[in-house]
Amino acid sequence: MSLVDYLIVGVYLTGVTIAGTVISGKQKSSRDYFLGGKQMSWWSVGFSIVASETSTLTFISIPGLAYKGNMHFLQLTIGYFIGRLLVSVIFIPAYYKGDLETAYDFLGKRFGVSLRSFTSTVFIITRVLASGVRLFATAIPVHLITGLDYGTSILLIGLFTLFYTYLGGLKAVVAMDVVQMFIYLGGAVASMWLILHHLPNGWNDVVRYATAGGVNKFEIVNPNWGYGFVDFISSPYTLIGGLLGGTFLTMASHGTDQLLVQRLLGCKSRWESQKALMLDATFIVLQFAFFLVLGLCLYAFYGGVPWKDLGLQTTDEIFPKFIVENLPTGLSGLVVAGVLASAMGTLSSSISSLASSTYLDLFKRTAKSKTLDASGEVWWSRLFTLFWGVVLIGGAMLFTDTRNPVVELGLKIASFTYGGLLGTFFLGLLFKRTNQTDAVIGFIAGLSAMIAVLSFTKIDFTWHTLIGCLVTISVGNACALVRSALPAKMT
Repeated sequence: MSLVDYLIVGVYLTGVTIAGTVISGKQKSSRDYFLGGKQMSWWSVGFSIVASETSTLTFISIPGLAYKGNMHFLQLTIGYFIGRLLVSVIFIPAYYKGDLETAYDFLGKRFGVSLRSFTSTVFIITRVLASGVRLFATAIPVHLITGLDYGTSILLIGLFTLFYTYLGGLKAVVAMDVVQMFIYLGGAVASMWLILHHLPNGWNDVVRYATAGGVNKFEIVNPNWGYGFVDFISSPYTLIGGLLGGTFLTMASHGTDQLLVQRLLGCKSRWESQKALMLDATFIVLQFAFFLVLGLCLYAFYGGVPWKDLGLQTTDEIFPKFIVENLPTGLSGLVVAGVLASAMGTLSSSISSLASSTYLDLFKRTAKSKTLDASGEVWWSRLFTLFWGVVLIGGAMLFTDTRNPVVELGLKIASFTYGGLLGTFFLGLLFKRTNQTDAVIGFIAGLSAMIAVLSFTKIDFTWHTLIGCLVTISVGNACALVRSALPAKMT
């Protein structure tokens, strides 16, 4: 990178930090700090959700998946769209029946505060692990481009992000998410344009390399059913697995994960929240398709050479390699800023959601919180934000194994608890006879089932959420049936 590129990156980091702090204004209460006063516009929330879930996992890992294979991953995104549609129809109306503060507030009102605390704690643990993977993913391109070690790279991103998140709360996070989304997309579009301009025949060369040797890398639908049921559910990115996996994973992430539900609860009304989610649903499919096509463009750029022959340790390094070696002065700085933008959008969301869940689901129930005035609420809210920011930065240092694509590692971590959480929410939404005991036992059974699946089977991660959800619902309802059959004195 040249001095101009470093200046562009420096201006971006400084500008985002200052702008996020200024735009957010003064935070007068925890409601302002964590929910934006429930006055945020639907379009900004929609784009903020896109930026939050995109992260560097999408920016660097999705092109690598297409480079290595094909576009089968797009089957999962179709499930993503269906899942978001179901969340807007089933979950959001339930959330706006009461003045909810977090996703787990619904479980507290439906089953009791103990389950609210339990599920919130599970979310916190899972989010710390998954966000650690996402933050470490940022260090891959930063390390390759700047030569900084992984620890220094993580620290650089983490500190700038923590600063504006700490001062501005959710308003700063959402505002900067919108800006950062257009920055990282602008960098990716510029990269694709440069590749197509470099190829002698432009897009025709991309098609030629993607279809050479009887292989069709444009293939979206995977018709392979394997050699039996076990082989089928162990195969990655099958049609049924992608659709069902994407649908249930999205219902869990957008319906039960405070990282994204926090934004939906910050909209002015139920209709505004639904519009935000459907904007996200449409945009995210197009974005994944774009990044997969970018991977095919990179494949043509490198003449169809296998990624291992390029001297890379993982497919996640293909796009960073292109950035380092081929982008001209100025454009290189823009794309690096895009990499940082995608990471900062997700990291700020993780910090804010962890802090909000800790404060609203756990701390707010303590005797200490009941004596606080509005300024005291903001003080404690910022303290939890600072705490989780430091934890995430430190946690990211633990993920130093780059042999597997980080997008898959991140999704596997999320899938571990998503099934149990989604099943518990369904027990509250769809089954009126279940109580807190039924839900707790069902939730624990769902988590136990996932431990067994991960320990003793090779079932692909696309099935994990569905399995955990079905086990939770089945066990929860079975407990309700047993309880209703017992004499009243025994229950």
